[in-house]
Formats: sequence, structure tokens, C-alpha cells
Amino acid sequence: MYLIDTDTIIYVLNNHEHVIHNFRKKGTFPKAISVVTYGELYYGAMKSKRQYENPAKVRRLSELFPVIDVTRAIMEVFGSLKEELIRKGNTIDDFDVIIASTALMMNYRLVTNNEKHFRKIPGLKIENWTRRNENA
Repeated sequence: MYLIDTDTIIYVLNNHEHVIHNFRKKGTFPKAISVVTYGELYYGAMKSKRQYENPAKVRRLSELFPVIDVTRAIMEVFGSLKEELIRKGNTIDDFDVIIASTALMMNYRLVTNNEKHFRKIPGLKIENWTRRNENA
């Protein structure tokens, strides 16, 4: 199971060749997005020049991919993880920590191009589909 990060969805919307290739290659594997990703995409749609078209695209994505809501269990993982990251001197945006916590709690592999931040999170499985042969 894959949790698709915001940046990867944006790559899909922009027809990024390698990301599209990897989506097709992993076509039979279940994929979902975090409600945080949904919110980030909707915000981007509202601040875009296409405020009438882009929110509809975001709503359509939520029909294609299940949207995982933030639960108390996910927020407990978030609290523990954020404390550990800060103790080790690693600061990561709270939304990214919530997305990572969702992937950890659900035992999903996170698909992101933001490896710099997410590699700091212990136990998080990551794939970057911007490269053509990612985890063939």
C-alpha cells in the first residue's frame, strides 16, 4: 500500500514522465492520500489562477484515491515522532510529520520526492517515483 505525498500528486497533475510511468507500473497496488495532502492540494488550487477548475481536480483526486483522515492513533505517533525528531535536532514541518505518522501508523510506503525531510524519520519506508526505475 502506498501513501502518495503532495509533491507526487503535483507531478502527476503536471504529467511528469517518470512519475506517470511509476504510477502505471504500480497500477494494481492500492494507493491513498492523507487528508493533509488533500488540504495542501486544495489550498494550492484556491491560490491558483484557475480557481474554478483546479478545486474540481482536487475533489476528483479524492474520488480516485481514498483520503485517510487524521485519527487519535496517528496523532499519538505524531507526538512521539515529533518529540524524537526535536530531541535529535531534526526539525520537520508538522504537516510532513503528520503525513509520515499516517504512513507509519498504516504501515504504508510513502511516495515522495521530499527525501531530504522524510529520510530523517526512523522506520519510514520511502519511494521516489520521479526516477524512472524506482523500486522496479
